[in-house]
Amino acid sequence: MAGYSVDLRERVVAAVGKGTAKRDVAETFGVSVRTINRYLRLRERTDSLEPGAIPGRPSVKGAALVAGLEPQLRENADATLPEHCRLWAGSGGAAVSEATMARAIKKRGWPLKKKR
Repeated sequence: MAGYSVDLRERVVAAVGKGTAKRDVAETFGVSVRTINRYLRLRERTDSLEPGAIPGRPSVKGAALVAGLEPQLRENADATLPEHCRLWAGSGGAAVSEATMARAIKKRGWPLKKKR
């Protein structure tokens, strides 16, 4: 889930800076008072309202899959997800689930729908 845009964050902080009550600002912009407090602390600490990096380590299988999947998709455009998983594992890639394969195919911009 992506965070709120920097533009919205700036408008929220500006409204509070003008003296509008936090509860009113929260209602106007559709955010919680707690979110407003978090934005104010963030502005104090970093002088910016840019969202931070998403915690956790990056996906190892997913990155390799997205990077090397294009040739397989071109050669086997009408293959199903289980077939793509078998082809990937057979070509020396790590075994991946159908869900991981579906996400990788979607990131490459290929449709999951097959021709009949």
